[in-house]
Amino acid sequence: MKEIFNAAARYFRRLDKTLFLLTALLGAFGVVMLYSIVVNDVSTIKVGSRLYITQFVALCGGLAAALVLSAVDYHKIVKLWYIYAPVSVLLVLLTFTSLGITVESTGDRAWLDLGFITVQPAELLKISFICTFSIHLSKVEDDINKIGNVLLLALHAAAPTALILVQGDDGTALVFALISAFMLFAAGISWLYIIPCLIAAPVGGYVLWNYFLKPHQKMRFLVLFDETLDPMGYGYQQYYGKMALGSGRIFGKGLFGDDFIQVPEAQNDFIFAYIGQALGFIGCAAVIFVMTFVFMRIFADSRISKDALGRNICIGMFSLIFIHCLLNIGMVIGVMPVIGVPLPFISQGGSALIALFAGIGLVMSTYSHSEKKYKMFYDAE
Repeated sequence: MKEIFNAAARYFRRLDKTLFLLTALLGAFGVVMLYSIVVNDVSTIKVGSRLYITQFVALCGGLAAALVLSAVDYHKIVKLWYIYAPVSVLLVLLTFTSLGITVESTGDRAWLDLGFITVQPAELLKISFICTFSIHLSKVEDDINKIGNVLLLALHAAAPTALILVQGDDGTALVFALISAFMLFAAGISWLYIIPCLIAAPVGGYVLWNYFLKPHQKMRFLVLFDETLDPMGYGYQQYYGKMALGSGRIFGKGLFGDDFIQVPEAQNDFIFAYIGQALGFIGCAAVIFVMTFVFMRIFADSRISKDALGRNICIGMFSLIFIHCLLNIGMVIGVMPVIGVPLPFISQGGSALIALFAGIGLVMSTYSHSEKKYKMFYDAE
């Protein structure tokens, strides 16, 4: 019994308790907000108690997964890539079969119907990709800028991005592309590759706009500059989202107030608009503050990691959460097109929540198994 107690004490002493508590707080806050949305009947689609109950169950499962993964050396976890990477790809491929479904209002076939629950395999694929790309980057750490290695890394990054594009989920495909870019930059990719890409970007944008984007995709950009183009169509969600966000003013209408403005996908992509209604500017600022501290904590963990693999994992998770926050809040305030990217830890989505906490567990594992401390958050030993 004493040995078990000592082992538990050592585990909790080495656990990144701050990161765990902050993310748990965000997850619990998300459950409360979903409960408030159901009680106040704010969503434009019919939702019931299953919405927040499912989220609560996913939160509990995610927290447990994070604790378990944090106790295991991340080297052992990523070495199992040949198991979880093919499984995650297979699950995405199953969305193209009769098991795949298109959730109302999304327009993309990105979910699997398992009978008793629907899951989004792309969320598991994100964590799998961060692991496999982290391994790849660590293997070529000293020779990353050799042209052969750069081409192989580009193919590695392009594979999941293309798969999700075919699936029709443009927002998630963009997330994959940006995660790859963040991780490559942090790993030390040379400016000799970055600068030509930046120079070619305007040309690529022109070609993409004129030859690849569909009319409805273009309209999502155009309404950012002129809401009157399609106020009851493509501009509807952002128009009412901004109205809802501003209607809460400083302190909001309360979690169980009245006179709420209904916004499509208030429980999902536009939950930040509901936070603005219910809790006002103070509530929105608090969410951004906690998210920012989560970013900083993950970045700090990357700095104390004992090897490139740990750093890459941390940077991958940092970029995943940061990109989601940037795109989601940008959609709500009207500076980004609506591309279906949820707010991490808070928006509805059980599979997304469990996947996020699995990633947090990996980050905490790099902390638990590090051998040096970074002075930004930790005292030198």
